[in-house]
Amino acid sequence: MARTIGMQIAALPLRWDDSGTLKVLMVTSRDTGRWVMPKGWEMSDEKPWSAAEIEALEEAGAVGCISKEMIGTYRYDKILKDQTALPCVVRVYPMIVEKLKRNWKERHQRKRRWFSLKAAAKRVHEPELAELLLSLRDKPKKQPAIRKLLNAS
Repeated sequence: MARTIGMQIAALPLRWDDSGTLKVLMVTSRDTGRWVMPKGWEMSDEKPWSAAEIEALEEAGAVGCISKEMIGTYRYDKILKDQTALPCVVRVYPMIVEKLKRNWKERHQRKRRWFSLKAAAKRVHEPELAELLLSLRDKPKKQPAIRKLLNAS
């Protein structure tokens, strides 16, 4: 029997601080309190990057410019309500954050915090996501998806 794979999308909310260091915005998951990227299921009536932008707004209150190009993917097992594990592939879209809203949909259910790429990579449980975060430490502005975002803004 073929196993079902869940397809999800995630925003990778980014900003450069005053010293020029790239930071990533993370939120806590509602169930375990772990630090994660804003992510969710694909939406049938939205493009994948648009769905990722919606997740960033709902989960982190982040508003900005999102790339139509993904920066990478990672896999993890989502634990469902019946405690079974659903293997998921998450497509990650970088987003340059322009502002953080004071009031947003899930503000009472999650915390949000800016981290360095190294600190973010240490906090996530998914090895492929940690690898993706660490890959941005060296010349992030040279990444095609990020470079296009910076040129567009």
